[in-house]
Amino acid sequence: MNQLNHKEVQPQKLINTKSQFRPEIEGLRVVAALLVAVYHIWFNRVSGGVDVFFVISGFLITTSIISTINRTGEFRFLPYVTKLIKRLLPSVLFILAVVLVLSSFLLPQSILEKTIREVVASMFFYQNWQLAISSTDYLDASQMKSPVEHFWALSIQGQFYMIWFVLFAFILWMVKKYAIKNVKPMINTILGVLFVSSLAYSIYLTSVNQPWAYFITMTRVWEFALGSLLCINLSSIRVPKWIATVIGWLGLIGLILTGIIFNVSEMFPGYIALWPMTCALFIVLSGTRETTFGIKRFLGSKPMVKLGGIAFGIYLWHWVLLEFYRYNVQQTPGFWMGTLIILSSILLSYLMTEYIEKPIRSSKVDRSSFKKLGIMASINVLLIGSLLGLKYFEEKELTDGVSTGDYPGAMAVKNPDQTPDREPFPSYANVFDDLPLVHTDGSNQGLSKSDVKVGEYGETKDYIATIALVGSSHSEQWFGAIHEAAKGEKYRVLNITRSGTRFSTGYDDNVLKGIWNQNVLDYLKDADVDLIISHVTAADATKDKIHQQMVDQMQYVKDEYGIDGLALRDNPRYSFNVLESLETTSIEETTKKMNAEVNQRDEAYWKNFEQTNKSLYKLDLTDYFRVDGEFRPVIGNVVIYRDVSHMTNTYAESFGPVFKQKLNEVVTDILKKKQAD
Repeated sequence: MNQLNHKEVQPQKLINTKSQFRPEIEGLRVVAALLVAVYHIWFNRVSGGVDVFFVISGFLITTSIISTINRTGEFRFLPYVTKLIKRLLPSVLFILAVVLVLSSFLLPQSILEKTIREVVASMFFYQNWQLAISSTDYLDASQMKSPVEHFWALSIQGQFYMIWFVLFAFILWMVKKYAIKNVKPMINTILGVLFVSSLAYSIYLTSVNQPWAYFITMTRVWEFALGSLLCINLSSIRVPKWIATVIGWLGLIGLILTGIIFNVSEMFPGYIALWPMTCALFIVLSGTRETTFGIKRFLGSKPMVKLGGIAFGIYLWHWVLLEFYRYNVQQTPGFWMGTLIILSSILLSYLMTEYIEKPIRSSKVDRSSFKKLGIMASINVLLIGSLLGLKYFEEKELTDGVSTGDYPGAMAVKNPDQTPDREPFPSYANVFDDLPLVHTDGSNQGLSKSDVKVGEYGETKDYIATIALVGSSHSEQWFGAIHEAAKGEKYRVLNITRSGTRFSTGYDDNVLKGIWNQNVLDYLKDADVDLIISHVTAADATKDKIHQQMVDQMQYVKDEYGIDGLALRDNPRYSFNVLESLETTSIEETTKKMNAEVNQRDEAYWKNFEQTNKSLYKLDLTDYFRVDGEFRPVIGNVVIYRDVSHMTNTYAESFGPVFKQKLNEVVTDILKKKQAD
């Protein structure tokens, strides 16, 4: 009977391997965490340390899963996920609660809502997808980073653990159903397919949409799979001692240099990510041999192992401390302050691990652990609700106090002394989301598609003229002004804009931007349009060719289709986030920074264009961005910029009277010419 039972259980034992403590891996964990912190703090770069975390996670979780199956012959979901929750959630919920509390006092209001969204995403382990979506939104690209942005890596890790449960549950089912005795080839095949397919997809997507590729789960699975393959096959690999010594140190040096050699944030996770992966592989292989001068003696030392046990917390804490420092003190900490941030991260991680994580993780009564986690989650929910409520009432109070006379925006330039001092509108908490209607209602085309979207506004029947706003976000931002100007007039207004895409001849025909431009031309060829409006300069462009290509495109429409054009000069642009400066310094300091820069590099081109081009109508609104010859971040009590170069919709709408006068003049002239013809 015992022999029969033994035979029944035997097929469920996946691989004859022992789960043993690897001290050098603990040391590698803290090296990865400290690399992330050092590069973030002093170099404002990404190190590649997160990728090493993923490999280590793949190695360790696979070791744990196989050990569980070998020991029990089963792999059940509830014990598996309970263990993960008790390991991950205590630290996550505690740090998120700290962030929410600090946000009430130390967080720039312009990213409060973003931070709350990301806190929720971090609590439910989809932060990477939250960031993937925002990173591909053109107008979100320059927004300040939240203090929980780094939780994206933890979210991927949580998703990976769920994928690996399904994967090994399937493998165990196959083993039992078909009584497979030699399981290793099957596991290697499955993991190998995952590794190759995920890596191939990662390389492809990184080349076509790197911001999206950086955050999504599928492009990172190969890194976990590599760690799993290493776990499965490590016992079969025997490295000579001298090679183990050499590759161990090479791996550590290569890992440290990753962030210097490569621009990780813009090149990963494609084939370049193989560099830190190989470094981690070398270190783990080196640790299989006991050598006199090997890397294991350093990484496996007691201090490194001790720090490795709290590496998870170091990673989570350093970014929180760094971002709150940046918001309230300065962008890049000095040596001593940066060191203090790292030491504080180590201390906080130790205290959190000892007094919050360990009591919950080591509790043998799951009900007690989940009760504590439930209380922590409830506190977070209450904090989120309180912050959202406070934001709502503050904005409502400010909105209720707004009157046309007190908030003239651009119109205050004419009579600046007659505008009373009021709290700037929108409130800083709402400036970033003060977007034109065409962006919020979806008529603006995004970066991933090239078909023409047409939004129709104003008079849709019995109109005397159709005006089409065409171009990039620097055209789109003027929609509020045009929409206001069209009120009371018999104008139909069309929006034909695409994020990050100028209406220009300067794009290749086979790229999305070039395809969209051609599609717009095809649409305009037979469209009922009398006037197109687009910006024809880029204030930050140093080459006249860029401006000329926009003029050429508008001129082509005029010459070939007979559609007149109103050419807009671009608004001033800056090298820094104006909204961030307003929040972290003051209106006065921001004004100084704005006027210390060359914010209109199109000056010479525009003057020549005005003098030489007699075909297109022109509008230069530069004077409405300065008072008494000085560029300002707030005019007429209205905040002008939502980032480095884009206007708030509120300020754009204040241009309504200017555009009404100009459009009436232009449309009248166009209609006269048509009658004459």
